[in-house]
This record gives sequence, structure tokens and C-alpha cells, in this order.
Amino acid sequence: MSKIYRPLPIAALLSSVFIAQPALATVVLVKTSLGNFEVNLYDQSTPVTVTNFLSYVKAGSYNGTFIHRSEPGFVIQGGGFKYSGNNAAPFSAVAQQAPIRNEPKWSNVRATIAMAKVAGDPNSATNQWFINLADNSGGNPQLDLQNAGFTVFGQVTGTGMEVIDAIAALPNKLNASFNGVPLRNYTSADATAQRAVTQDNLVLIESISVVNSEVNSAASLNPKANTAILQQQNSGGSSSGGAFGFVLLGFAALLGLARRR
Repeated sequence: MSKIYRPLPIAALLSSVFIAQPALATVVLVKTSLGNFEVNLYDQSTPVTVTNFLSYVKAGSYNGTFIHRSEPGFVIQGGGFKYSGNNAAPFSAVAQQAPIRNEPKWSNVRATIAMAKVAGDPNSATNQWFINLADNSGGNPQLDLQNAGFTVFGQVTGTGMEVIDAIAALPNKLNASFNGVPLRNYTSADATAQRAVTQDNLVLIESISVVNSEVNSAASLNPKANTAILQQQNSGGSSSGGAFGFVLLGFAALLGLARRR
């Protein structure tokens, strides 16, 4: 997906930081059609990213979206699309706000939530997010370094990863129009019979809401620092390009599939 990058004005960035500095450690409840989970956000250490995410939450932008990408053992991704009801063009994009600056302070380990962005553009995150199913900090694709590091801004808590793992376990290659999308109650027999996918077959994000804004709600969390990006910055290195672009691959692929039908 090609996308025009519109950087936030310096004044707006500074305002976001100053407003977010005393921010509380917000907990959000994500209600899905396959179960619910909570995410504790890192308000104080990634204020720009959390403020951006909560702006979509408070606007209700994520309500009625669905998990549009699942790669077992890697990530699940959401926040970008609603179901149109038309299998010929099933993906309706969620309206995006201005992109935000990158804040790669924490490591992309299992159970963390991070922002998706355009390949080759570190400061392009808008509304799409993903949850790490494994430790994706190093190796390949090395998300702590790729594209200047993907910003982790919270983590799934309690038994929430049981729900996330259940989503990742769903079949995601049965229907060509929904390639990569986890499908519920949809079998290979349904695919052979060319049964249309309905909203009931998708993992819907029914709502995301703030359930706790206690100052110390994150006191028990122990996020792992992204030391790789710090070492790279100190050595003067760069990895802003990278071969892995969440928004680029996900959005372009979905639109391509929609046009083929």
C-alpha cells in the first residue's frame, strides 16, 4: 500500500508528550467474538503511541473491526478493517488519523502489542496494531531493528494469551478472498462448496474500552528493553528499510484479493 506520509507538526508532538507524561497506566478490555483479553498500556514510556491508540479507542474506531491477518507462531494483526458484507469487496478500511513518530523502547517479545507501519517508513504508524505470538525481537524478521524497530506499547495480561493463541489456531487459508484471515466455523468442505464467508466466520473486535486507569496498574509488569535499537543508534547504524512491512503487505494483499473477485 502506497501512502502519503504526513508528519505531525512539532508543536503537536510536544503537546502529546507533555499531556501524556502524567498519564496513568491504562488497561483496555478487548472484546472479541472468540473471547476477551486485557492489555496494559505503557502510557509513560510510549506516550505518543498510547495517546494515538486511545484516540481510536475513544472514537470507537476499532469497534466492529476484525482480525485481518494471522501468521501462527508469529503475529495476529487488527485495527485496520471492517467487513463490508460483500464478499466481492469484503474489506472496508478504517479511517486513519495522522501518522505518529516511532517510539521503539521495548522489545517485541511474546504477548506484547505493537504498532504496524509502512515498510521503509519508521514514522508511519496510524491505526493498525499486532500482537506478538512469539519472541520476534531477533532472528528473522528481527522486529526490534527492522524499519527502525516496531513500537511496543503494551502487553496482554492474565490469561489473555489463551484467547490470542486460539485466534492464531484458526484456519486462515481456506478462502481466497480472505487469505491470511482467521476464520471461525468455516471448513475445507465449506471452501470446496464455495460457501460465502459471513461476519459470523470472522474474529470480530466487538469493542475496545478502558477498564482501568490506576496510576500503578503496570507496576507488576516487567517489559524487556529494546537494547538492539539502542546499540544500533549508538553505533550509527540504520535499518529503516527492512523486508517486513505490516501495513504494506497486509493492506495491498487484501485489496488485491478484493479486486480479483
